[in-house]
Amino acid sequence: MAMSLNLARNEGAMRVVVYSYRLSPDDPLPEIEWPDAGEGQRHYYDIGGRSQLQQLLQDCSEEAVDYLLVHEFHELGETVEAISQHLQAFEDMGVRVVATGGTAMQTRPEDPLELWDWLQDLHRETHRRRLRRGHQQQRLQGRPPPGKAPYGYLRGGDRYRVDRSTAPVVKAFFEHFLLYGSLRGAVRHIAQRYGKRISVTTGRRWLTSAVYRGDLAYKDGRVLSNTHGAILSRGEAAQVDRLLRRNRRLPPRTASAPRSLAGLVSCQTCGCGLTVSRVTRRQQSGEYLYLRPRDCPHTPKCSGLPYDEVLRRTVERVCEDLQRLATHLPLPDIAAHCRTGL
Repeated sequence: MAMSLNLARNEGAMRVVVYSYRLSPDDPLPEIEWPDAGEGQRHYYDIGGRSQLQQLLQDCSEEAVDYLLVHEFHELGETVEAISQHLQAFEDMGVRVVATGGTAMQTRPEDPLELWDWLQDLHRETHRRRLRRGHQQQRLQGRPPPGKAPYGYLRGGDRYRVDRSTAPVVKAFFEHFLLYGSLRGAVRHIAQRYGKRISVTTGRRWLTSAVYRGDLAYKDGRVLSNTHGAILSRGEAAQVDRLLRRNRRLPPRTASAPRSLAGLVSCQTCGCGLTVSRVTRRQQSGEYLYLRPRDCPHTPKCSGLPYDEVLRRTVERVCEDLQRLATHLPLPDIAAHCRTGL
């Protein structure tokens, strides 16, 4: 139930203590504020254990305290029973426990119906915290998170173990991507060769997954390195990251398009991007490819260009540029290498 903030102001200086609990030292310490708490406010901290909570109970039995401030009620115990016992102990000593973590300050409800709902919420929260504690302990021991092992791995004890039956599929996916730089092409490759059908989204998740690199990634962003056998080596992983960064600079679908010039050329006259169009003739197996502006503003619109002719000239221009650049590169000192070999 909500509690008025004017209570502390009207009664003058209050004898207030604060209790904070964290599962691990890395958890953020919640801010707990109380109006007109005075300079004598004391703060008790616990990390993982409850020794300071027991010290707080002893101090409250020896010295009168008006209010105990906590961020949430579940900080007072691991179970609903433990929390209720601590709340009752403070109440017997005349200490009012106030939770400041919500939008309004909360105390334990007095109405039976409100108390029942409050206990249900408290039970769910304590259960969630126990699961979180278990996950943190598994992380400290380098164990994988709960759930099904990723495709290509099996759960072997407290580690991921490479699945000899499915790991070759994942390996082939990475090898095809490294060879051609096409995510959709790699997805089609394992579907045609191994019958393993995955979505493009799943394939992108494979490329960025820490598991296939031999690491474990957790929801809080932490990564533990070399926790199990890797399907993708460190060198290959670096190359995958470079290809992904390169593909981000290209228009959508360009990196996976079946045509080399798709999304890469534009009209010199109107500046619009050129799209690849395909024309077939009736009762003939051949096809004709041409490039046409996507949204040409001119009237009449810019005419299309033969795809093969543009591709040929593009390759010739790239070769000329490479040859010109190569002429300005410094030549290696062959004599020095020969002396080193001798």
